Amino acid sequence: MMPEKPIFVTSNKNKLREAEAILGVKLDRAAPNVPELQSLDFAEVASAKARAARAALGDPNAPVIVDDSGLVVNAWNDFPGALTKWFLRSVGVSGLLKMLSAFPDRSARSVCVVAVSASSGEIHLFRGEVEGEIADAPRGAAGFGYDPVFVPNGHRRTYSEMGDEKHENSHRNRAFNALAVWLTAGRKG
Repeated sequence: MMPEKPIFVTSNKNKLREAEAILGVKLDRAAPNVPELQSLDFAEVASAKARAARAALGDPNAPVIVDDSGLVVNAWNDFPGALTKWFLRSVGVSGLLKMLSAFPDRSARSVCVVAVSASSGEIHLFRGEVEGEIADAPRGAAGFGYDPVFVPNGHRRTYSEMGDEKHENSHRNRAFNALAVWLTAGRKG
């Protein structure tokens, strides 16, 4: 039986649009409520999420794609990492900036790991990272999460100030481009 169209598990329509643009294919979208492993390790979280999503969808004959992304602050020994969503929900960008104010090192990485659960159940991982630093104050109106304070190396603007330009070489773009190369090589299932 031929594999079905890949299913991207996300509740964020903007992530779906971005993933489809990078991959050059239409994806089915699903948003089952799946438990999310709590760990600083993006690959561990994305792998567990991909397995849980495949099970929640009834083990479809299609690749199931998930992503996990976040901010890694070097001065904090890679925290909040894969816990970024929960961290920002709790303290917000202003809390992040206040806590970081005691540290002279403002370097950070924006990380995305895409996990694909093949119809065989095998998990394939694709990682994208962008080095940068945390700005002193939020800037820009576009984006979400830590976009107003993350400045990629080689730039003066935050992800929020970049608008759609962010997507040209973002952490998510790098991870999904790695997936696109893998899919192009015919490893879809």
